Amino acid sequence: MNKDNIMNKDKNIKNIKNIKKNKVVLAFSGGLDTSYCVKYLTYEKHLEVYSAIANTGGFSSDELNDIEKKARSLGVASHVTLEQTQKYYGLVVKYLIFGNVLKNSTYPLSVSAERICQAIALAEYAKSIGADYLAHGSTGAGNDQIRFDLIFQLIAPEIEILTPVRDQQLSRKEEIDYLAAHGVILDWKKAK
Repeated sequence: MNKDNIMNKDKNIKNIKNIKKNKVVLAFSGGLDTSYCVKYLTYEKHLEVYSAIANTGGFSSDELNDIEKKARSLGVASHVTLEQTQKYYGLVVKYLIFGNVLKNSTYPLSVSAERICQAIALAEYAKSIGADYLAHGSTGAGNDQIRFDLIFQLIAPEIEILTPVRDQQLSRKEEIDYLAAHGVILDWKKAK
């Protein structure tokens, strides 16, 4: 092997090491915040967005199909539904029912546990596809952001967490305007 070949080989190795990380798994509900995240992560962060929804039993097949169509229309590289209904029931819901654990003496205290189950599924999916980032559209107003962040850190500490909506502290109007500037015109009345 001559000196030029060795130098070219060294350059190629350096180039491979400098390849930009670019795969992000986005927890995608199809709402305003996660729709904004798709476009922002694509255009501003230059990431390849893999959207995923963890279904714990709250969606019909038609709703899941609509969410997938929306994700694809926004330009994601891939969209998956992570089916978690039986797992969620087996690990959480049945015990809430057996224990009659109610919030405000009205309904099973299941949302916080549901987010944890969803976050575990999302983190495991991100690891399985070699994602460099995990993202969610939590606004910073509630506890879901904490649940997602903590579980992501526990399950996939090697994957960086991105939270565009929380970090930028955007108004709904700013998100809607950004989407419109990128050709996404939808009825966002429900998001108000």
